Amino acid sequence: MASQHKKSSVAALTLAAVGIVYGDIGTSPLYTLKTIFDPVHGLALNEFNLVGVISLIFWGLTMIVALKYVSLVLRADNRGEGGIMALMALALSSVRKSSWQFPLMLIGVLGATMFYGDSVITPAISVLGAIEGLEVATPALSRYVVPLTIVVLVILYSLQRHGTAGIGRWFGPIMMIWFAALAIMGVINIVAAPQVLAALNPLHAFAFLLENRFVGFVALGAVVLAFTGAEALYADMGHFGKKPIRVAWFMVVFPALALNYMGQGALLMAQPEAIENPFFHQLGAWSVYPLVVLSTVAAVIASQATISGSYSMTRQAIALGLLPRMRVLHTSVSEIGQIYMPAVNWLQCGVVLLAVIGFGSSEKLAGAYGIAVTCTMLATTFLTFFVIRYRWSLPLVLSLGATAFFITMDLALVSASSLKFFHGGWFPLLLGTVMFTIMMTWKRGRELVFENLQQHAIPLDDFLQSLFVAPPVRVPGTAIFLRGESDGVPHALLHNLSHNKVLHERVAFLTVHIREEPFVPPSEQVTIIPLGHNCYQLNVCYGFKDEPNIPTVLGLCEQQGLKFEPMETSFFIARQTVISVPGRGMAPWREHLYIAMSRNARAAADYYQIPANRVIELGTQVEI
Repeated sequence: MASQHKKSSVAALTLAAVGIVYGDIGTSPLYTLKTIFDPVHGLALNEFNLVGVISLIFWGLTMIVALKYVSLVLRADNRGEGGIMALMALALSSVRKSSWQFPLMLIGVLGATMFYGDSVITPAISVLGAIEGLEVATPALSRYVVPLTIVVLVILYSLQRHGTAGIGRWFGPIMMIWFAALAIMGVINIVAAPQVLAALNPLHAFAFLLENRFVGFVALGAVVLAFTGAEALYADMGHFGKKPIRVAWFMVVFPALALNYMGQGALLMAQPEAIENPFFHQLGAWSVYPLVVLSTVAAVIASQATISGSYSMTRQAIALGLLPRMRVLHTSVSEIGQIYMPAVNWLQCGVVLLAVIGFGSSEKLAGAYGIAVTCTMLATTFLTFFVIRYRWSLPLVLSLGATAFFITMDLALVSASSLKFFHGGWFPLLLGTVMFTIMMTWKRGRELVFENLQQHAIPLDDFLQSLFVAPPVRVPGTAIFLRGESDGVPHALLHNLSHNKVLHERVAFLTVHIREEPFVPPSEQVTIIPLGHNCYQLNVCYGFKDEPNIPTVLGLCEQQGLKFEPMETSFFIARQTVISVPGRGMAPWREHLYIAMSRNARAAADYYQIPANRVIELGTQVEI
């Protein structure tokens, strides 16, 4: 009975994974071949080139997605969680107290910022590529493609605050229909021109590159569009687990994609004129409108995955100290991972709409897509080396050999994609540069604030010892003072003693630590250290994907003999006002950027879910 339940749960998770994990890579057939044979690239449309391109796509899906991501990278889980941030934390913990710490952090942040570029381009190119099917039905509708795309995207982003709990259950079945349609269309066209099956021989891929040389290298930058979304399957590992993601890939997604790309190749061998949009020509004129509807729904689902991914990525970055605190809303009472971040949602929506209006077609956006995807792939490969070598302790020769093999492919794709810098490639790099600057400025600003507080810090133990030589008046209740990891005496306590001349009968100093792992079990979340005179140090530990909730943690203290009555407990928090001082710290523009982010950051009490009516905030100035 238990095994039957386990089987059914794996089946359900596999269906859900088909809907959410593979939406991005599943919609790539909409625009990949059309972009590869774009006249701008100068690649002739003939049988030799078609077989070579299809062979490149098939073996790319095999080597990059199936072998690298599904077979290898999925093993590099951080307590069940995946994604570039989780991998970075895993790599950093594998080489503690090493000179590699800062370079690895930089590589992880660069990979994460490229993901933001990907999460902007995916909704734009997927929805635009789907609605462009209207042009195939009748050229007169071409003027409505961009306006309709904008309408669909605005509706999609407007619905985010309601969450996907209601409609999410339909994602899997709809995408199963989508992949079934891809496979069926592929088979129909392969039967008409079976010579395309020669693409299964990898020698045709090498022959294509050798024959076409530079033009083939340029085409490789468009072939990468067939692999977009590979990073998503790793990022979503925590939601579904390795097995459902692997089963979904090998049983459903890979066969459907391989058949469809071969089917499109077979179609173009028979009807070269279909290159204007081979996807929508696969079944003839009667199927165009149904395919536009189905592909638009599939594109929306693919977009949903990257939008949700950007929320998760942002929350992890906040926990790791790379972004300021932001408002997080939970859209599901049962699924902790389903969140909505208004600031991220509307900023992303604005940039996506700018991309749609500025580029105007999926072909032009395709040039922007490759760089974002390949840079994240390269960062993942590099970080994975440190995990397999220093965490798994695999032999150096094996670790270097596997890494060199995948890095060679990644570098080839990055190089080919970089040729499109002036054809849209600058767009994700600009987005990535902006995000990288923001993250590193926030991180450095926090370090400067910490250094300033350290210089003026009073050791807590010495202070308490001297304080109780002539103790102040103790008043009823409990006072909890939030303090940094080594802040010394909290400024809020000094202000309270200076102005009110009293101390609560019980005092707790609460310090939050973020571990380099996704989740910390409740049994390990709080440690109580008695300091004497009814004073305590509470060390609270969270993972970078945990939801901080101080009242819940205080409830856990009761198991260790320290009970907190919510209505008798006051929280004292020092609100820092950061002041820029010329000639020290960062460049003036970076300091002002940090100060602006600091002022607009979500309040600590709100972030840690402390009841507003129990909070007392006291101001303090910090120079950087």
